[in-house]
Amino acid sequence: MAIQVPRLVAHRCGGALAPENTLAGLRAAAGCGYRGVEFDVMLSGDGTPVLIHDESLERTTNGHGRVADTSDAELARLDAGSWHGAQFAGEPVPSFGDAAELCLALGLWANVEIKPTRGHESETGRKVALAAREIWSGMPPPLLSSFSLEALTAACEAAPDLPRGLLVVAPPADWLATCRRLGCVSLHCSRRYFSPQLLGDAQAAGIPLLVYTVNDPQDAAQLLHQGVAAVFTDRIDLIHDRAA
Repeated sequence: MAIQVPRLVAHRCGGALAPENTLAGLRAAAGCGYRGVEFDVMLSGDGTPVLIHDESLERTTNGHGRVADTSDAELARLDAGSWHGAQFAGEPVPSFGDAAELCLALGLWANVEIKPTRGHESETGRKVALAAREIWSGMPPPLLSSFSLEALTAACEAAPDLPRGLLVVAPPADWLATCRRLGCVSLHCSRRYFSPQLLGDAQAAGIPLLVYTVNDPQDAAQLLHQGVAAVFTDRIDLIHDRAA
């Protein structure tokens, strides 16, 4: 399954310009001319896929406790924007469904990172994949990725037609075998562990290499010139793709 990805992808929706994993972030990315976004999806206490990165609420909302223990009704009352700036006060924790619909409305390609709470890996992978397949039905699908092999396996079983990416920090020696086993069509690795050798191996295998998180414009340009398929960045205000 071959995939086409935008060369620049806004990290956690809107990068540095908006609170992460919010609808405001999606709008900020689109406003900067970005065609691709990445965001994290976890299950609420009611089993609903929602956009949030941490297993706990404290860093990015005014709530407390574990996301997995928080109901949809409680999440709906939280402020996920004030921590980033007063202009974002009252920004909600969005459901995956609301974020996906906005992506479609704005024409944004999405890399959906499945971010399971510990102990909910398979359930999260399955529910996110099924929701994505339903929402994007008849449309070019999003790319699902995860650090969790269990979540990727469940996503593959639930929606084998959706593309999946193997997300790692440092690629292990058997990364290609893992991609083949899980049917992954892309490899995502940390900028710290990028190397020309890794890029060459990925290109030889026909696996697009996506690199995160790249916030220096010259570095981003160099990586793209070398042949990296895409870079994820927070600095959507500084990094633009003249080749796009």
